[in-house]
Amino acid sequence: MTRILLVEDDIALSYGVEYALKKEGFNIISSKNIKEAKEDLNEEIDLILLDITLPDGSGYDFCREVRGKSDVPIIFMTALDEEVNIVLGLDFGGDDYITKPVRIKELVSRINAVLRRRRKDGLNAQGQKILSGEIVIEPLKCRVWIKDKEITLTAIEYKLLLLFIENKGNVLSRNTLLEKLWDAHGNFVDSNTLNVYVKRLREKLEEDISQEKYIETIRGLGYRWSREVKSIGIASK
Repeated sequence: MTRILLVEDDIALSYGVEYALKKEGFNIISSKNIKEAKEDLNEEIDLILLDITLPDGSGYDFCREVRGKSDVPIIFMTALDEEVNIVLGLDFGGDDYITKPVRIKELVSRINAVLRRRRKDGLNAQGQKILSGEIVIEPLKCRVWIKDKEITLTAIEYKLLLLFIENKGNVLSRNTLLEKLWDAHGNFVDSNTLNVYVKRLREKLEEDISQEKYIETIRGLGYRWSREVKSIGIASK
């Protein structure tokens, strides 16, 4: 059973979310502050639902601390819905971002989508390296390198990179990207979110994002990966 750590200081909301998710088959561990969350966090946690404004600190800081030692998926669940908040959440290592008031069906869809992406990423292209320009991807290890320097991507940034690589030369529309990324038709995604992901991915891959060396914007249509891609086998370790 999937074990979810819910970090939420609004007791009424916490009870409601816990009750609803338990009915969906999830095992919920509730923490009302960061101190309790640290005590409850262990290797058996499959996903974290994290509020940003907590009594003893910021969810951003807790996310950054978790990312320093674990790649457990993190979904921010907060009333802060400005683009700057989304950007901060993703920059600190969040995998997704949902705003309050929470719609349970949407929340369950996002949880399942994040978990599916993690499972798929772990199984994708075993024993291969993917090369494109100065980028090297090790799919089995979910690691990305540029000029021998490893870069850190969130789960969605990594999935977005693989989507571009797998469709090299083809234009991917915004709707197609949303469907692939969230396993839905974009109904649950803020209009700014895809822009944020593409922008952040570009900043991590490109020395000068205005040059669009890898991710090319096709005006009115979508995006296209513009560099050649090849795969090479690597020995198992």
